[in-house]
Amino acid sequence: MKLTFQKDAILNGLNIVSKAIPSKTTMSILECILIDSTTGEIKLTANDMEMGIETKVEGEILEMGKVALEAKLFYEIIRKLSTEDSVISISSDDKYTTTISCGNSVFHIQGRDGEEFSYLPYIEKDHYICLSQFTLKEAIRQTIFSISVNDSNKMMSGELFEVKGDSLRVISLDGHRISIRKIELKDRYDDIKVIVPGKTLSEISKILTGDNEKEVLIYFSKNHILFEFDDTIMVSRLIEGEYFKIDNMLSSDYETKITVNKKEFLDSIDRAMILIRESDRKPIILNVTDSQIGLKVKSAFGSMNAEVSARKTGKDIMIAFNPKFLVDALRVIDDENVDLYMMNPKSPCFIRDEDGKYIYLILPVNFIAEN
Repeated sequence: MKLTFQKDAILNGLNIVSKAIPSKTTMSILECILIDSTTGEIKLTANDMEMGIETKVEGEILEMGKVALEAKLFYEIIRKLSTEDSVISISSDDKYTTTISCGNSVFHIQGRDGEEFSYLPYIEKDHYICLSQFTLKEAIRQTIFSISVNDSNKMMSGELFEVKGDSLRVISLDGHRISIRKIELKDRYDDIKVIVPGKTLSEISKILTGDNEKEVLIYFSKNHILFEFDDTIMVSRLIEGEYFKIDNMLSSDYETKITVNKKEFLDSIDRAMILIRESDRKPIILNVTDSQIGLKVKSAFGSMNAEVSARKTGKDIMIAFNPKFLVDALRVIDDENVDLYMMNPKSPCFIRDEDGKYIYLILPVNFIAEN
């Protein structure tokens, strides 16, 4: 095999596929990136058996072939090669000894037989949806913070993708809060319900350009999901099982509705969090009256009181929350004003818009009222 590349092209390809390199594995071949030019295109592939990524890279094929190279070593060599002599040559012999050269720098490293590499699983392309890269990237950003990273319940480590007709709901929860984003699709599709690992969504959101003009096709099978965009495909295993009955947890009943300027409310909570360490678990207490929300925090570092103008419908209420949960939700809402709906100090608070494009449910915490 003998190939030549512009440095930017191969480095970009390595940045994409390296997201599927496992941090720990007993299978050394999974620590490699496959370079394959046997089909007349140059493809880089990485696969940790849960998630795999393949991307096409622009370059010139002088001799076809394939070789698997240790990912970390390969990436570091390419990254540190001179940018002045930007043409990089990669060749390997029949014993997979690989030469990487650029300008006056020449590296010889030992590769492995590409046939040993685990290719990405084949996915039937019967069931799919299409949306813009911007929309998918935003939906992930607006929900990913609500997944549970360390939980024995695997369902909470993923997000539900639920397709009904011409709408997609993306849902995440961690036992203390729920995030829901509803997306209108351009066409109608078969009903689909799958649980996608949070790690997969986190990594794909880093690769997506976020371009509103570029589309991403998402294909679904029984055990896998496939994302296809630009010159890249990502395949991931799905989380098996029945997701939580989210609609049973949602309610339109409320005793108190507050409308508040999002930026003012967010800024006040942000300031209050200066006094709170994560280990303290000190709540922020909201005291809602006719024309304002009083915010109160007291910790080992000090105390803070603030007031934010608000419009209230219904009863006065005093309720407390983990301030981080409020901040996480408010930060990803684009509306100038937000509506909060509450029943009582023990029941969930809902932050939602009138069109149902987003719903954030946050459970309150116990607190001791102080004068």
